[in-house]
Amino acid sequence: MTARTTFAYFESRARTYRHTWRASVISSFLNPVMFLAAMGLGLGSLVDSGTRGAAIDGVSYLAYLAPGLMAATAMQSAAGDSSWPVMIGIKWYRTYHAALATPVGVADIVIGHVAFVTLRMAFVTVVFGFIATLFGAMTLGPALIAAAAATLTGLAFAAPVFAFTSFLERDTGLVNLFRFGIVPMFLFSGTFFPITQLPGWLQPVAYITPLWNGVELTRAAALGSSPQWSAWVHLGYLAAVIAVGLVVGIRKLGDRLIT
Repeated sequence: MTARTTFAYFESRARTYRHTWRASVISSFLNPVMFLAAMGLGLGSLVDSGTRGAAIDGVSYLAYLAPGLMAATAMQSAAGDSSWPVMIGIKWYRTYHAALATPVGVADIVIGHVAFVTLRMAFVTVVFGFIATLFGAMTLGPALIAAAAATLTGLAFAAPVFAFTSFLERDTGLVNLFRFGIVPMFLFSGTFFPITQLPGWLQPVAYITPLWNGVELTRAAALGSSPQWSAWVHLGYLAAVIAVGLVVGIRKLGDRLIT
């Protein structure tokens, strides 16, 4: 693996994206508008009316919700870009086999793919941040810092989901991943309400999810508050998840494509 070959694969992903960017850009703008309007303004107005405008932690429900949705959007984007596209490369179109016929190696494929997904997430979260400022949920400076934290959160899904996909022979596993993993995390990892509202036995499960750690960091950056744990603990946890995902992904993809 070299920086040159990794960038070569990253560039190939970017060139492919030139033909599909329009649909993703539209969704990048529409999703935050619809979520913030429906949940932040619609549901939020009902929540705030019963709490005199300070729904949770002394802020409006819209201000509380927006950073959580930003992190959750990064998670969904990263998981989507690191699941079926990886299956395409391994099994259906075998584009990874073609790449390995060049000087590009397995590590170049994994790191180049994750790097491109990170760039996509950065765009998505920055757009979300700008829209959140228009809704009055954030101010611009904290929104950009929150976008960085949300991008890191997405990266903590891009690498493990890539590794998980490397083990699969059929996409049924991906359907189950989203049905029993991504969707429950979206609902129960602090995006919409503090996890202290969950049953006591379920709270430790939420604590170990990458999304909860990412939501805590993103919300702290957006609101200028302190996360539940030290920021370094959340950062270290996400970094460890990313590192394990990359190592396992490189090893398994190599076993599958080369041996």
